[in-house]
Amino acid sequence: MANDCIFCKIRDGKIPSEILHRDDVCFVIRDIAPKATVHLLVIPNEHFLELTGLTPGHADMISGMFLAAKEMAKREGIDKSGYRLVFNQGSDGGQEVPHLHLHVLGGRKLAAMG
Repeated sequence: MANDCIFCKIRDGKIPSEILHRDDVCFVIRDIAPKATVHLLVIPNEHFLELTGLTPGHADMISGMFLAAKEMAKREGIDKSGYRLVFNQGSDGGQEVPHLHLHVLGGRKLAAMG
């Protein structure tokens, strides 16, 4: 854990937050500055900076994050209407917290990308 990582502090209960889901791989919270009606963050328990450090050994972590996102989309009632999953990679890609996390966005019609 990086001592100043906000996500690690939330994971460890040092910063209060409503944990919507927690398992051996990851936990889920609501984004504090939502960009959609539903905007969740799926955060691996392991302090992991960004996708550039990904190896085949991280396959269980990434698949666990996607499975948690799928479950949370269903729980939030956006699984049928549709939702977007986004990883922001690095500062130019919009990553604001240096701990890998997956955004789950939905609850309204989202603009097409590209």
